[in-house]
Amino acid sequence: MKTLTITDAKKNLGHWLMAAARGEDVGIISGSDIIALRKVEVESADYASREYGVTPQELEAFDRAAEKRYQRQKRSGKLITRTPHQLRKMIEETTRH
Repeated sequence: MKTLTITDAKKNLGHWLMAAARGEDVGIISGSDIIALRKVEVESADYASREYGVTPQELEAFDRAAEKRYQRQKRSGKLITRTPHQLRKMIEETTRH
């Protein structure tokens, strides 16, 4: 395991996060503890429940409402399909101004 001080970890945090995401063992020393960096899989429903206390029923209601909004906008012609190339071009044009 590669262990780092908090200061060392902060200097190149992106590098250490990517290393942990690749499965490398990385730990950060905090006082007398070593805190391991680990990649975790997060499911949307699980995240909403853990982070916001959303119940399964509330999440279902949100999903139904979002689908209704999507279908309504699709029928009205407000949704426009863009290719990745078109999106890049739009971003480039926006950042030039």
